[in-house]
Amino acid sequence: MKKHFTDILIVGSGIAGLSLALKLKGIGEVTVLTKKRIFESATSLAQGGIACVMGENDSFDLHIKDTLIAGDGLCKKEVVELVVKTAPERIQDLVNWGVEFDRDPKDPSKFHLGLEGGHSRRRILHVGDYTGRAIANTLIERVLEEDYIKVLEHFLVVKLVKEDGLVRGALAVNLTNLEPEVFFSSVVVLCTGGVGKVYLYTSNPDTSTGDGIALAYDVGCRIANMEFIQFHPTCLYHPKAKNFLISEALRGEGAVLLNSEGKRFMQNYDPVRKELAPRDIVTRAIDMELKKTGGECVYLDITHLPSDYIKKRFPYIYETCLKFGIDITSQPIPVVPAAHYLCGGIVTNIWGQTDIPNLFAVGECACTGLHGANRLASNSLLEGLVFAHQASLKIRENWKELKKVKSESKSVYKFKFKEVKEEKVFVSHNWDVVRRIMWDFAGIVRSLRMLEVGKRKIDFIKEEVFSDWKDVCLDLDVEELKNIIQVAELIIACAEKRLESRGTHYLIDYPEKREEFLKDTFISKNI
Repeated sequence: MKKHFTDILIVGSGIAGLSLALKLKGIGEVTVLTKKRIFESATSLAQGGIACVMGENDSFDLHIKDTLIAGDGLCKKEVVELVVKTAPERIQDLVNWGVEFDRDPKDPSKFHLGLEGGHSRRRILHVGDYTGRAIANTLIERVLEEDYIKVLEHFLVVKLVKEDGLVRGALAVNLTNLEPEVFFSSVVVLCTGGVGKVYLYTSNPDTSTGDGIALAYDVGCRIANMEFIQFHPTCLYHPKAKNFLISEALRGEGAVLLNSEGKRFMQNYDPVRKELAPRDIVTRAIDMELKKTGGECVYLDITHLPSDYIKKRFPYIYETCLKFGIDITSQPIPVVPAAHYLCGGIVTNIWGQTDIPNLFAVGECACTGLHGANRLASNSLLEGLVFAHQASLKIRENWKELKKVKSESKSVYKFKFKEVKEEKVFVSHNWDVVRRIMWDFAGIVRSLRMLEVGKRKIDFIKEEVFSDWKDVCLDLDVEELKNIIQVAELIIACAEKRLESRGTHYLIDYPEKREEFLKDTFISKNI
């Protein structure tokens, strides 16, 4: 088995992983592993932008308040304050690296700020409606310029190597030749993104299979609040459109939601905020309208705005919808909710550290306490930036001790490897079944009976899959299937613990919030 030695191993190539790599200059060698190509991440798909207090009528207190309201009582206030108050510095990092955010046409010395649901002020910095792609491309350029950073594409991490209470590195499958390789390092950082592919309908890329969460759970880290899956209200509804998000920024600019009968409905669910209510409220409203009217989708209408403005403000959405025969300047856009963002994940402190001192988690795979029960729009890219910075500070502070960890571990050689020669129909069938179970039984609206049925079905599939492919399989689809099964189990387990409706977790049996409630739903593996 091929061996690699590096100082810091980062798993994932989104905003969290790449910005952290840049922040670690001068420490030693940094290796970034990504299971597809470097630019294939959720970051690249982010349209709306990144939230930061910049406007004259805005303040940190207002952004903090908006975040706490969206989080529905579960945000950690000290974390929210840290993220919001350091946001301008992290935005400056992006500008220094070369990100060119849109400027105010009336005053080019200022940034153009968008408005999104849950925000009381305009504070969304953006690059057109393809902000994530612009940020990702810039970070990739900077990373590839640095000799101390090595990026290896098409590597799937399948196991963390743990010994004496510390992580010694990671075992990965080289997907180009289907051979196992081991990476020994002083620090491992999981920046693997979310879990959207555990659901039938999602805005996430195909890479979002909960890999980091499964890895951390396997070595004994606490996982928390997995019941809080944010469903984005508006994904393009078209048979040939895969995972295409219609940004919340459209509603920020005045787009309205119409049901299948052509009538506005958000005023019936949130009379004050209407289309600009937090995502959990808008998503449940759409779900209710679909059930009431029997429609397959609802519609997002922005046709009342000038055509030229729409094309300039939302070029990517305009051009993409046009490819599917929808001219958003003259036609309403058919949309449905889709699994979008995980508000829980691997428990970390304010430095990105997990329960294992030299194992860090940053970005969507981490549960920092910023989002609580429901993420405020455009706080996700910001979280990745802030906690990448926080992790870099802690790694630098403790580097003298951490660098002693790097040594070859014999335990990695105990793993058995298996080639998958069976018909792939068994794999693809179970992939589809797991995702449909989660959509039907642990989706936007849940009940204890639905969760129990979902649990039994997932348990049955888990027993079959982990029995047939119990060893490390040199196959991407099988290992990702194992991960989504593990994630599905964790989501249901957390959902069954929270006997109330809060944020993105809506339980029919307990439709109201409880005065006394679980702050966090922790799950850990006894090892």
